[in-house]
Amino acid sequence: GMTAVSTVLAPFLTPLLTYVYAGAKVDVNMASMFLSIIKVVIVPIAAGFIINHFFSRFTQNVVEILPLISTTAIVAIVAAVVSANSSKIMTSGLLGVVILHNVLGYFLGFSIGKLLKLDSSKCRAISIEVGMQNSGLATSLAATHFVQYPLATIPGAVFSVWHNISGAVLANIYARTAGQAGPAPSSAVSEGQ
Repeated sequence: GMTAVSTVLAPFLTPLLTYVYAGAKVDVNMASMFLSIIKVVIVPIAAGFIINHFFSRFTQNVVEILPLISTTAIVAIVAAVVSANSSKIMTSGLLGVVILHNVLGYFLGFSIGKLLKLDSSKCRAISIEVGMQNSGLATSLAATHFVQYPLATIPGAVFSVWHNISGAVLANIYARTAGQAGPAPSSAVSEGQ
């Protein structure tokens, strides 16, 4: 449910928040960014629903290989961005900022769930939802709308690599401790690092 709501709101809120946070320093074309998000996020989801509805027998036969195809495409894009900018990534402190952003997302998601007195399984779900971000979309938007800033694609690409590692570690920890009260994400992630 959280992912569905954030996906539906993304075309509206991403351009608006980009304009609010960066509009004074960077030219933000909100209408163009809205259309980009529709093309990159909403159209593929809608196409998936339509294809699944009309060709369900076919989709059931190929459903097991589709994650491999999408993962391969994302890895290829991220590898291209990271390899072209590897020296800048290591010297800019960007990796530390990306890790902090991700770990704070896990921690705040879990903490807000606890503050709302939700059970541990819901706290864990919120933690993952808040900590994991659509880094493919971030990289795509940066490459399309911030061409004048060649380093703009790097944070999304670095985040894509990092959050796949941290997300897997945290999900593993959450799975192993599912019957327990559950550690706070900050201690859980630090165990896996």
